[in-house]
Amino acid sequence: MNKRQLLLGSLAAASLSKIGSSWAQASNYPNRAIHLIVPSEAGGGTDFTARTIGLKLTELLGQSLVVDNRPGAAGNIGVEQGVRATPDGYTLVMPITSLPMSPWLYSKLSYDPVKDLSPIILACAAPLIMVVNPQLPVNNVQEFIALAKKQPGQLNYANSGNGTTAHLAGELFKKMADIKMESVNYKGGGSSVIDTIAGRVQIYFSTIPAALPHLKSGKLRALAVTSKHRVEMIPDVPTVDESGLPGFEVVGWFGIFAPTGTPNNVILKLSESINVVLKMPEIRERLARQGLIPGGGTPEALRDLLNADLSKWGKLIKEIGLKTTE
Repeated sequence: MNKRQLLLGSLAAASLSKIGSSWAQASNYPNRAIHLIVPSEAGGGTDFTARTIGLKLTELLGQSLVVDNRPGAAGNIGVEQGVRATPDGYTLVMPITSLPMSPWLYSKLSYDPVKDLSPIILACAAPLIMVVNPQLPVNNVQEFIALAKKQPGQLNYANSGNGTTAHLAGELFKKMADIKMESVNYKGGGSSVIDTIAGRVQIYFSTIPAALPHLKSGKLRALAVTSKHRVEMIPDVPTVDESGLPGFEVVGWFGIFAPTGTPNNVILKLSESINVVLKMPEIRERLARQGLIPGGGTPEALRDLLNADLSKWGKLIKEIGLKTTE
């Protein structure tokens, strides 16, 4: 079991006793509404997760958790606003899954995700699903790799935006499978799915909710999920790792952070409270229905995960020569 597997496992399984009891230390917090900045539009996976947790956290803390959508610049605008907020526990931020990629893609990023953010808790993990056009004569990962090697450079994969998880999943797959595929750029996941269905591209690493209706209708075929373990809502779909590409893992995640300088007792109370929410069966079920893996654990475990992914994606981005953006 590699280091990353241990990190993801510990996040979901960590005991509340590791966090320590902070209720007495932070007994006066919160005494007003908490704002959670979500750097994406309403309706996406980050927004869904924030609102799902927020409903129960409001009940638990006795104060409203207000989701504040601030999309733009691949999620960087919202994070920038979050790190500049007063570090008093009343402004939090849940970055989109590109947080560990941004420092390597943006040459003038105005924040440092390690220095400027205090981890609170992993909210959930979001694996992708490798889908192909049903007309492609492959039924599993090994058959796809074999076809790609017979037709080097002739197969295309959809890229839903440079530096996105879907883009880097495609590049990591190419590298580990030792195949050549061409990247076709799209403005988002919707158009990527549409063109995979239409056969203009052969493969796409999609979010599970976006692909699921088309898998059920037969318009797309699932080859594998990108997590180390199978996904609860689609248990018959194997992982890439078990399908002949050991070590392959691409899992986006949503973590909750506070601006650096937020009092430690507040961080601990929030972490303990959200752990309680994430253990609720109805919350776990609701997240699982969206293809999300409920999180949990300690602030330290989230920091370890962030550092591990910064290293992993930084290495790949440098290797493929992906150009940074202003």
